[in-house]
Amino acid sequence: MPALPQRTFERLSVSSPVYGGRRAAIAFIFVTAVIDVIAMGIVIPVLPALIEQFSGSNARAGEINGLFVALWAGMQFVASPIIGSLSDRYGRRPVILLSAAGLACDYLLMAVAPNLWWLALGRLIAGVTSASFTTVFAYMADITPPEGRARAYGLIGAAFSGGFVLGPLFGGVLGEISPRAPFWAAAALSGLALLYGAFILPESLPRERRMAFSWSRANPFGALRLLRSHPELSGLAVVNFLLYFAHHVFSAVFVLYAGYRYGWSAWEVGVLLAGVGALDMLVQGVLVGRVVERFGDRATMIAGLFGGALGIAVMGLAPSGAWFVAAMLPNALWGLAMPTLQSIMTRHVSESEQGQLQGATMSVGSIAGVISPLFFGWVYAQSVGESPALPTPGAAFLIAALVLLAAALIGWAVARQAERQAAAA
Repeated sequence: MPALPQRTFERLSVSSPVYGGRRAAIAFIFVTAVIDVIAMGIVIPVLPALIEQFSGSNARAGEINGLFVALWAGMQFVASPIIGSLSDRYGRRPVILLSAAGLACDYLLMAVAPNLWWLALGRLIAGVTSASFTTVFAYMADITPPEGRARAYGLIGAAFSGGFVLGPLFGGVLGEISPRAPFWAAAALSGLALLYGAFILPESLPRERRMAFSWSRANPFGALRLLRSHPELSGLAVVNFLLYFAHHVFSAVFVLYAGYRYGWSAWEVGVLLAGVGALDMLVQGVLVGRVVERFGDRATMIAGLFGGALGIAVMGLAPSGAWFVAAMLPNALWGLAMPTLQSIMTRHVSESEQGQLQGATMSVGSIAGVISPLFFGWVYAQSVGESPALPTPGAAFLIAALVLLAAALIGWAVARQAERQAAAA
């Protein structure tokens, strides 16, 4: 992973309320995000195989793995606003550290799981503890001024991408040793994040800016009320949902589509996914801040959504693997959209509500995470086979491109209206 320039941390720490060690705090958030995502990515190559061992059937394993994805996303929907609200009440540091401890225990549980029921329990716990990423984003909102948040969120996005490049690669190697080995490694990484944070991470939310905990705000539906508190937030929440919805086309059908249409092996698919992650890391870690400085949050967000729509449409129509690989370049611009969308949304709530906002937006993403894979899986099933109902096996990608196009148009209208209202105020 390329080292980030020193000036990046200096820019991000300007006006930070974190007492002492501002640069260390930002470095910790970046490092812990990388470690946590690597830990999650390590288990990706081996979890389906472990499920197949327990179920005794490849087809049955596919059904159970899909159910596990839905369980994970469902727990994220429930837990994200609760964890976000807890961080608004008690501070970011204890929530982040407890989550790292919870992830370490969860991976240990899955490493020794004797049956599917224990694996299912592990996925439920993982859904809760992984929801602490809401607190990571709230932490970055605490320590950066509004004009620097797109760059900060891009940095976290780059950490996620880097983790998802390295995690599956490490998991594949460890999986050759034993299907359980990646879980032990993931537990060790989460434990490392816990120790690192316990000694280095300062608190970012002063006591005077904390908000009393309330179940009316912390339950998922109560948290969503925050998104309805301003018309702009409601519209941007729709953009957030559509972005997540379109993105799940990759987790739902990409591997099947690549093998069916281009005859790619699992190794070739893994290399391509690593390339996608590397491009995304470059866009979010390097380009976001520079593009925002020149064109602003709104224009950058719209450019990212249009670029993603173009790239994913070409993927759905690509007559050869070479065309599909070429489409990765415009598709990588998609990475411009999420950090700037989050940056715009943080400006419509108070500083004491940043955790609640991140919990609400993650809940929206979790809803998409439950619905979208089921939808795109059904679309793919209708587009392949001897007598497909849809005319092309890339139909799921074309629909995802239309979803992103709709997100771009809605985002443009909502953000433009918000800017007009701010100028008139």
